[in-house]
Amino acid sequence: MRIITRVADWFLYTSLFTACCAVGLCMATERLIGAPVALLSALHMFIAGSLLAVYNAPRIVRKAFTSETQVVRIWHSRRFWYFAFFFAGCVMACGASFYLSGREVLWCMALGVVTFSYSLPLLPFRELKRIRDIGWLKIIALSAVWTIATAVLPMAHWGHTLRQYPIEVGARLAFIFALCVLFDIRDLREDKGSNIKTLPTLLGMRRSYQVVYAAFGMFVALSFAQYERFMLLSRLEGAIITVALGLVVVQYLKKNPSERAYNGLADGLMLVYALLVAFI
Repeated sequence: MRIITRVADWFLYTSLFTACCAVGLCMATERLIGAPVALLSALHMFIAGSLLAVYNAPRIVRKAFTSETQVVRIWHSRRFWYFAFFFAGCVMACGASFYLSGREVLWCMALGVVTFSYSLPLLPFRELKRIRDIGWLKIIALSAVWTIATAVLPMAHWGHTLRQYPIEVGARLAFIFALCVLFDIRDLREDKGSNIKTLPTLLGMRRSYQVVYAAFGMFVALSFAQYERFMLLSRLEGAIITVALGLVVVQYLKKNPSERAYNGLADGLMLVYALLVAFI
């Protein structure tokens, strides 16, 4: 059991699991637009590699750690793997870029800069050096980056435009926004201590959960609208099942707000939806 826990932690904290979730959402979008759903396409490799690089970069910089929490101690004890996956991600992204258009690479580079700025002190402000230090910008940036990377880029890659699938983009944004609010709830105590004004610090815990439920509701409503347009029952069923599981996950996280639970269960909702939509 201890070995299984260690392997699971390694899979979660190196962002391999998150990369799988991102690729899964890309494939869910490709299924909607009728594109070939290939597991290791150039776009998937680029997105997965970029995610591994930008998520592991802060973990190999000691200055990124601000407190000696359990997660920080885990990061320090596994820095070798963070170096390894950072460089592996860079190699994957650089190799895949040769098979993408220059426009796609520029989009991905822009998203990478935004994501790097989330955790690393790259902003040109005296006190606010990271996006995560600006509460309102934090959730907007994360929701936008994930929506563009997993919905808009796959459409553009296969020659489709945002105007053709606005409901898909709206549904993806609502889904990602709900998860981002959940993670802001997880960071509530730390953000309060740092005087970072996120939704949970402004609204409180109870109302923040109401925002999560509302975002889930919007996701389902837009999925119904999408069904009216494309008549894809599996997509509608996938959204309903994912939100039903999401409500269970929220209740579990209220009682067990560990880093492992958030990374495995909250992020895991993305993979559940992707599997339901892309492969069933």
